[in-house]
Amino acid sequence: MDMIEPNTAGLLIFALLASVGSMGVLVLSGVFPLATRPELKRPLGLVLIGIDLVLLAGVLYGTLAFGLDQLRWTSMVIVGGMAFLFTPGIFNIWPGRWRDGVTGLATVMAGLGLTAWLLGSMA
Repeated sequence: MDMIEPNTAGLLIFALLASVGSMGVLVLSGVFPLATRPELKRPLGLVLIGIDLVLLAGVLYGTLAFGLDQLRWTSMVIVGGMAFLFTPGIFNIWPGRWRDGVTGLATVMAGLGLTAWLLGSMA
């Protein structure tokens, strides 16, 4: 494994970060266009969408920065692609109430917030 990627721990962390980012992209892509989601047009829904988008941007930026600093680019491409490919399977296992509506946005906010905190503590 050292010949492929010497930093195995960093690779596992990157895989986790890429999976959380991919999950955030999947959940937030279901929010738009807002015209199809009247339950999210309320102020609480709009605030959660805004917070989730900011956290998602931070997590994706931090994941990319972590990968560029710690891993070979080929490892980043392969593991990031695998995370993006297999995350929809995890997304489909989630109960519908955890991924749709305000509850789903709050769940994603908690996951992205924890991931952003983890990235900040590693920096």
